[in-house]
Amino acid sequence: MSDDGDRGVRVTSEGGVARVMLCRPERRNAFDDQVVARLSEVVAALAKDDAVRVIVLEGEGKVFSAGADLEWMRRMVTADRETNVADSLRLADLFEAIHCAPKAVIAKVHGAALGGGAGLVAAADIAIAAEGTKFGFTEARLGILPSVISPYVVMRLGAGAARRWFLTGQRMDAAEAHRIGLVHEVVPADELEAATLRMAFEVLQCGPKAVAASKELVEDVVGGLAMAGSLENGFDAVKDYTAQRIAEARVSQEGQEGLKAFLEKRKPRWAE
Repeated sequence: MSDDGDRGVRVTSEGGVARVMLCRPERRNAFDDQVVARLSEVVAALAKDDAVRVIVLEGEGKVFSAGADLEWMRRMVTADRETNVADSLRLADLFEAIHCAPKAVIAKVHGAALGGGAGLVAAADIAIAAEGTKFGFTEARLGILPSVISPYVVMRLGAGAARRWFLTGQRMDAAEAHRIGLVHEVVPADELEAATLRMAFEVLQCGPKAVAASKELVEDVVGGLAMAGSLENGFDAVKDYTAQRIAEARVSQEGQEGLKAFLEKRKPRWAE
């Protein structure tokens, strides 16, 4: 699977790994409504493609993504509230699609990830950054909010850290992003590609259905605890739910293959 960068997004796929590249280097890979629409199409298609097991998000040129495109923001300034709501919902749908895709999503980050670009990092499952990369939730400095990315940033950082970075709009370096949990690994710039491929390889050793179910599990456990009303009720509900999920996994075709492969000291079919 490949395309030539239609509407600012290039897609290539090989060996179960789809590379989704923002390719507007002249605009610092800032995204507008056309890029949002194209990214949404791409993620939706990859989510349904059984041959794809890992999605890598990356940016062409000097930076990962500078966030929202200036011309797009200029158009939205003069648009009415209804148009702004519809536009924002399309962006929110994109972040949700990335976060909920039944594949592992790895953000390969370099240069800078600002505003919505940092939101892409938070929405991904795994983030690897090059040393020297700058991050920032800079919206408040423009008098606006990091609104549609906030669910993923708060889940990643926690409420306290999110407030600190949202309220100041400050930029942070890769080491700080790693310390607060926005990224999972920081490597020298010339090792970023290799580190990303190593992480993709680790995912490919796991059952594809187990990867998708593990993503659901995290969301369901967090949601169950949050909605229970009390810690005791939450743990009781989650305990029953998790017991059901592991039982289902053990008797599933993929679970049976994985357990038998382990006992027989061989690789499971998906990792061969």
